[in-house]
Amino acid sequence: MLHNTTIEGLRTLRLHAMALGVTEQREKLDYAELSFEERLGLLVDRELLARDNRRLERLLKSAKLRLPATIEELDYSRPRGLDRHVIRQLAESRWVAEHQVVLIAGPTGVGKTFLACALAQAAIRHGYSALYLRAPRMFDELAIARADGRLARLMASWARLDVLVVDDFLIRPLSADQAADLLEIVEDRSQQRSTIFTSQLPIANWHEALGDPTIADAVLDRLFERANRLELVGDSMRRSDVAPQSRDTK
Repeated sequence: MLHNTTIEGLRTLRLHAMALGVTEQREKLDYAELSFEERLGLLVDRELLARDNRRLERLLKSAKLRLPATIEELDYSRPRGLDRHVIRQLAESRWVAEHQVVLIAGPTGVGKTFLACALAQAAIRHGYSALYLRAPRMFDELAIARADGRLARLMASWARLDVLVVDDFLIRPLSADQAADLLEIVEDRSQQRSTIFTSQLPIANWHEALGDPTIADAVLDRLFERANRLELVGDSMRRSDVAPQSRDTK
């Protein structure tokens, strides 16, 4: 009876992992050899681990990453300009703590999206929030939000994210409104949050693609100030003759 009351009390307090642990300790004789402090410590550790796992699941779900990519799955066998040392450093997510930017450029199929999602997932595993957006859809969302009066609220929600992934950046030239919106996003995040941009367009050509020279200067000045540049090269890894197994092709 006392055991059942304890279990129900733990569940009422939403300590579900501890409740399972108490039942397990009661059923397995091995735990009888441990002191009260040792058994309590195991229960607390179990609850903390369960909460960490639930938080990780929530962050991964809300990030909406296009690919379930991880740093460990990166393919270094093909020459495309990936530096293991640089990637290992970025995987530690200090760049997020220091509010830096990651710029990933390269031709189609060399793994830009995979790398961006892998870095975002690494950041999430370090406890940071993230969100993946394709640039064309991002600008569509902004246009819709402007039309129905949600623009400021949408911008504010993105500004709170620790990591914002903008994929397929500058896949086409920006309109004046899009360039202005981009400046606001970049300004909100400059030295406050971290952003990943991927683009097929070489970084040297971004200024022209941004349109208005004044806005382009302002955007790139903020991006380049604290940027980690990863300029990938090589043939598309989506071709059957170069990538028969790896998911690291986007």
